[in-house]
Amino acid sequence: MTSRSDYAALILRVLSGALFIAHGLMKVFVFTIPGTVGYFESLGLPGALAYLTILAEVGGGLALILGIATRTVSLVLIPVLLGATWAHSANGWIFSSQGGGWEFPLFWAIVQVAIALLGSGAWALKTSARGHAAA
Repeated sequence: MTSRSDYAALILRVLSGALFIAHGLMKVFVFTIPGTVGYFESLGLPGALAYLTILAEVGGGLALILGIATRTVSLVLIPVLLGATWAHSANGWIFSSQGGGWEFPLFWAIVQVAIALLGSGAWALKTSARGHAAA
């Protein structure tokens, strides 16, 4: 029987996954890959980290939507979000600030903790060995 918390986990998982895909594709199609690499380098980060971030956001987003390795994917995405929090930290708290503030990526990192604790919830492709959709 599917509980309310299973549906809550589903909602968090799918919406978070969709946002990750949108953010990853924004880096590809809006900022462009060379622009994203340049931005990472301007922060003193290796340019290769931009490619890994795009891969984590798009691949992780898809995995979350589908409910594949939800807990692991959520935990892997936390450092990406903490990196975004750091990158936007000089811009102030509110994400609508010039250059984006750090409130949204920090909140989103905490959402990933909640998803990792809840698990996949309802309608996930991968389930645990015990047959529960919470894997």
